[in-house]
Amino acid sequence: MTKRVVVVGGGVVGACSAYHLAKTGHAVTIVDRQRFGSGCSHANCGYVCPSHVLPFAAPGAITSTLKTLFQRNSPLKVRPGVALANLGWFLGFARKCNTRDMMAAGRAIQALLNSSRALFDELIAAERIECEWESKGLLFVFQTPKHFEHYAHTDELLRREFSMPARRFDSTELAALEPALKPGMAGGYLYESDAHLRPDRLMSELKRVLLALGVEIRENCAMTGLATANGVATALKTSTGDVPGDQFVIATGAWTPQLNAALGCRVPIQPGKGYSLTMPRPALCPTHPLIFEEHRVAVTPFASGYRLGSTMEFSGYDDSLNRSRLALLTDAAKLYLRDPLAEPVQEEWWGWRPMTSDGLPVIDRAPVASNVMIAAGHNMLGLSMAPATGKLVSELVGGGKPHIDPTPYRLNR
Repeated sequence: MTKRVVVVGGGVVGACSAYHLAKTGHAVTIVDRQRFGSGCSHANCGYVCPSHVLPFAAPGAITSTLKTLFQRNSPLKVRPGVALANLGWFLGFARKCNTRDMMAAGRAIQALLNSSRALFDELIAAERIECEWESKGLLFVFQTPKHFEHYAHTDELLRREFSMPARRFDSTELAALEPALKPGMAGGYLYESDAHLRPDRLMSELKRVLLALGVEIRENCAMTGLATANGVATALKTSTGDVPGDQFVIATGAWTPQLNAALGCRVPIQPGKGYSLTMPRPALCPTHPLIFEEHRVAVTPFASGYRLGSTMEFSGYDDSLNRSRLALLTDAAKLYLRDPLAEPVQEEWWGWRPMTSDGLPVIDRAPVASNVMIAAGHNMLGLSMAPATGKLVSELVGGGKPHIDPTPYRLNR
């Protein structure tokens, strides 16, 4: 039975939800407060990474986090006022920093990542999506022997518990594999199942596909509430008028807590600001996407450009661009790469990642009405999890059998 489905949020999770809903015969409208694809889906590093199964909340995370708070150039920054105002979230994070919860979250994360990796292959082939997709893996690079040797424990855990092997490269082997690196790196691990794409190109292509499927996209149209009757939502209230529907999907990322009153719950999300710099490819450009482990900086060599990204800043909904955070990206690149930068810088960017305290998204019905679904809180893995999330949303909305168990993603877990 065809349903009118209103998807709130034109990021990659909302777009993939709309895609799967439209492909199963529903009439879909996307509503976005800004432009389609302009939020956190625009200029991230574009990793599709099944290797990233372990959540941010892990044993030792509290100690390492406290240490970095007193380091001026730390990749992690937490404003004290934000921490105090959101103490419940940070205490919830602390409670999850144990092996049992890390492993449980990791298995739930892996279910979405593995499904999405396969669905990306299907989507790109079926819809002929041109998004600079490449399956070259993801190379973790270590500058110091100490960190390289310590990572062997993580590598062994990923192999044993998650069947996620990596190829290990010593210093000499790494230099041969990736000539763009400076000499003397300690070593690296290559996760060959990972891939990457250019996010803005993906969003442009998804818009083309969605419009061809008959999906209506309303931009500059902010959700202000829900009209309900007898426990059922009947219309989305927006800044440009009501949008009636039979089912509603809230895929608003880091903005979701701003809708708590309308949803009848407290969605446990904090905005975690990440930064990126986009520029032309350097003359000696890396052949693989890279993560500089000691500095937590990522490098993506696109076919049409080059991007440095990462850092994590808990500063609430501060929408300023902190140039000292951008400097961390370029400073790290200079430590690892022979030819780290190119001119001109084409885009300086930041985006709010929707961070949950346990590292898992919320994919569940909202308390306010039986026909309102939340699909938000994908942390740093929104792109990597989007296709599977969209398919799961479509299955739950349509009453079909879920292709993965939705239990770990419930709101009140």
